[in-house]
Amino acid sequence: MGKVLMKGNEAMALAAIKGGCDAFFGYPITPQNEIPEYLSYHMAQHDRIFVQAESEVAAINMVYGAAGSGARVLTSSSSPGIALKQEGISYLAGSELPAVIINVMRGGPGLGGIQPSQGDYNQITRGGGNGDYKLLTFAPETLQETVNIVKASFSLADYYRNPVMIAVDGLIGQMMEPVDLDQKIDEKPTKEKDWAATGHAKKRGHRNKIVSLYLDPYDLEKHNLKLKAKYDEMLETEQRYEMINMDHNPSLVFVAYGSMARIARSAIQVLKDAGIEVGMIRPITISPFPEKAFKHLPDSVHTLLTLEMSLGQMLQDVQIVNQGRYTLDFYGRAGGVVPETEDIVEKAKAVLKGGKGQ
Repeated sequence: MGKVLMKGNEAMALAAIKGGCDAFFGYPITPQNEIPEYLSYHMAQHDRIFVQAESEVAAINMVYGAAGSGARVLTSSSSPGIALKQEGISYLAGSELPAVIINVMRGGPGLGGIQPSQGDYNQITRGGGNGDYKLLTFAPETLQETVNIVKASFSLADYYRNPVMIAVDGLIGQMMEPVDLDQKIDEKPTKEKDWAATGHAKKRGHRNKIVSLYLDPYDLEKHNLKLKAKYDEMLETEQRYEMINMDHNPSLVFVAYGSMARIARSAIQVLKDAGIEVGMIRPITISPFPEKAFKHLPDSVHTLLTLEMSLGQMLQDVQIVNQGRYTLDFYGRAGGVVPETEDIVEKAKAVLKGGKGQ
């Protein structure tokens, strides 16, 4: 197929089809509407299921039912819509059902606005539903990376029997870039879904049941410990990140993801042209948070500057993994305001002028 110029939302939709998506259930909300719009036509062309539900709550429960039958299922929404799906996401995790969720983030809280934001970080990484559950969550920077992650996410969801979220913002959803939809990706090995509730028994007298209800507290604790073992495996094997410009002995290192990392990357080049070397840790997974990246910084580093399109949600994770080793600083914008490259450059220069310990 080669590279084609596509809008982000449509590229994610086509990537889902190529990733083996069997069914989509969703409800319209800006700025992700092109995903269901695209799939409403193209899923039928591939003999797959598309349903526009009557609400976000209905959509996530349809996901639960289809995933319980063993299908590869996708839903998509944007921030307040994802909030409505949180109970269902907790049920999916509690019932060990694989599903893929795309969140094209917008400004909040509440209905907020339709401009790009990263204000859902806490909701995504801390869990908006009840219980000790976690999602495997990716926060890609480019459309090509996004497409590859969407395609791979179905096998990851199947492997861990757990929901996987792809968190982008409205900027990534609406922009256009050339993408190769057939680029080779690494996928988790396929497992037989012998747990699926298909209505057919493999053994006499046995029927699979999909539940998250355990009335005996010791049984529920045992189940939670089983889930935790999966999350521990994700923590060990699924941390993904990129280290940028670390071989030039920077004293300052940005920490940024998604669209903010794109802006920060431009700022690094502007600073470099001015004779100032700055590095960047770019989390690709935000759940699990890539704590391993912070163990491989050059000796020249003394300050970490966290950059977000929110008011410091990822900063909390940086503080946790930092453990007092480096001086921390922060720059963020909220409400859908997208900072300019010059804003990051000015902040970096101010931090460097302040020196270590300021």
